[in-house]
Amino acid sequence: MNGIKQFRELLADSRRAVVFTGAGISTESGIPDFRGPDGLWTRFKPTDYREFIGSDKVRQESWRQWFEHRSGLLDAKPNAGHLAVADLVGEGKVAAVITQNIDNLHQDSGIPADRVIELHGNATYTKCLGCGRRTEMEVIQKEFDDTSAVGPCSSCGGIVKLATISFGQAMPEEPMHRAEQETSACDLFVVLGSSLTVYPAAAFPGLAQQYGAKLVIVNQQLTDMDVEADLVIHAGIGETMGAVLQIGPPED
Repeated sequence: MNGIKQFRELLADSRRAVVFTGAGISTESGIPDFRGPDGLWTRFKPTDYREFIGSDKVRQESWRQWFEHRSGLLDAKPNAGHLAVADLVGEGKVAAVITQNIDNLHQDSGIPADRVIELHGNATYTKCLGCGRRTEMEVIQKEFDDTSAVGPCSSCGGIVKLATISFGQAMPEEPMHRAEQETSACDLFVVLGSSLTVYPAAAFPGLAQQYGAKLVIVNQQLTDMDVEADLVIHAGIGETMGAVLQIGPPED
């Protein structure tokens, strides 16, 4: 596999790296890319945020479809790619992980939650849109199984929503601000499994370069940033990161 030696050298020279992950790191855990040919959105239409808050009928149908199709997300476990990133965080090499994913697999891999910046939220719990109360998904699942509906917040009567960012919903200010801070402070920005097509998140690699960071992209497919990157590896993330960290036979 070409590029492994150079990747190791870039990591060795780095004092503050940031990892940016997209759906490609989680497909290796069996979670289909939401936008891919077998993705969740091929099976049901994602609900617009305004429709969700405006109609109880739309909300309940959205919950029904979510519970019907989310089993793959529930059963998924961190893979070699997640574990390699966790090792780098544990060693102090990676300061933060910025992710577009909603599966909680970085936290499940052992990375402290405060080191994971979730740009699109988290599907393992809900939040009340009124008071912000968090409820774990197991509780919501039981309520839906018992009543075929998800009712209002028990604290304030507000609308309960999956703690993810829906179409038409504003990006969360605090994670975006933290991501910008970490991006501007890093000296190495590593993209793992993102097509870099979803903005504003896809702007972070370019921002890192503006502040002088080196850019590495590991993705099975081409991205628009490939021509700008210092290193591009078109291969699986688990095998690539395993080789970089010398987990298994050495490469290059």
